[in-house]
Amino acid sequence: MTRTESSIDHSSGQAAQEQATDDPTTERAAVRPRLTTLILLSALAVLPVNMILPSLPKIAGAFHADFALVNLSVAGFSIVTALLEAIGGAISDRFGRRPVVLTALAIFIAASIGCILAPNIGIFLLCRMMQACIGPCYSVALVIIKETSDEREAASKFGYLAMGWALAPMVGPLFGGSLDELFGWRASFVVLAIFGIAAFVMSLRELKGSRSPSSAAPGNYLASYGLLLRSARFWAYTLCMACSMGVLYIFLGGAPLTIGDTLGGSSARLGFYMGLVPAGFILGSYLAGRYGARIPLGTILVVARLMTCIGLAIGFVLSLSGMTEVLALFGPCIFIGIGNGLTMPAANSGAMSVRSDMVGTAAGLAAAMRIAGGALIGSVGGVFIAQSATIHMLFTLMLASALLALLAAIWAAAIGKRSY
Repeated sequence: MTRTESSIDHSSGQAAQEQATDDPTTERAAVRPRLTTLILLSALAVLPVNMILPSLPKIAGAFHADFALVNLSVAGFSIVTALLEAIGGAISDRFGRRPVVLTALAIFIAASIGCILAPNIGIFLLCRMMQACIGPCYSVALVIIKETSDEREAASKFGYLAMGWALAPMVGPLFGGSLDELFGWRASFVVLAIFGIAAFVMSLRELKGSRSPSSAAPGNYLASYGLLLRSARFWAYTLCMACSMGVLYIFLGGAPLTIGDTLGGSSARLGFYMGLVPAGFILGSYLAGRYGARIPLGTILVVARLMTCIGLAIGFVLSLSGMTEVLALFGPCIFIGIGNGLTMPAANSGAMSVRSDMVGTAAGLAAAMRIAGGALIGSVGGVFIAQSATIHMLFTLMLASALLALLAAIWAAAIGKRSY
């Protein structure tokens, strides 16, 4: 080989290397963590919420504390989580995804150990609130998927992530109750600490290079929120999620008061039939994971919200006809879960696509608004149900919130069409 040919080959190899470095697809593949790691992060973000529910009486007895005070370990945890969701996403845009995840996990592990060793109820509650630092890991996991996938592939992966996010709170009370019965209430926090350590080690190995995609994000967090809140597209996706969650919160708060009487006062049967909704959510999330990469986001949202509205409309008609069969009342409610399971991955993907330099901020703010908006709708619905605890009132309120979510989905689909 001549010197000239050698120089050409060297130049070609260098050019190919530079092209591979500049190629975002190659860069994505190099820093893409395993989906199982991100599913673990998302599940761990919600598992502690209600895993200790069966242990609350024993915790109150161990610390000689009032049960209402101990109950703050659940209600307070949820409030702190909602606040940290918004803050954590913005911080990840500024300092990167990896530092936020590792810091959150480190605090979570220390807080879990603190709950085990707490000498009094005050220290226990403080450590329990510190555990809520794990909350933003779900939003950051969404962001990492968004940054390492195209829009439709991201929506598909969001579906599988949502399955883990939905399964964790379903099995949490059963898992925690079993640990409590076998080893005592502290066992739940031991297991949470172990899960946290496992997630920390996996994240340390795999979340390499997962920094913010752009350094152009505004340094002022309030300014970042303002930019997002001035976006009609962001509002459309976020309102769709909030109203969809509102349907679920109305059901969770109203079903025991209205439909529960048809079960003869059996709490076990009530819990079983109410479990149809989260089961539907898992099915919807699976469908989103399976087909989300092939269908436009706007289409998924509209179809998902139509399914929920049709299911609830059937339930409303059946309730007006006086039918009291259990499956006739709970059967239509499974479409709440299926619709939400399809909605959340697509709407999250859309909300995070508004600004490429503020993906984390968008994910955190959307999560906080989804939680707050859903809780507000659920609270308003609770007022009406308290005045008229009838089955058709429950379906009326759920259908009203579902129709609002459908309007937001149509709005999001229309904006999406104009952007192409």
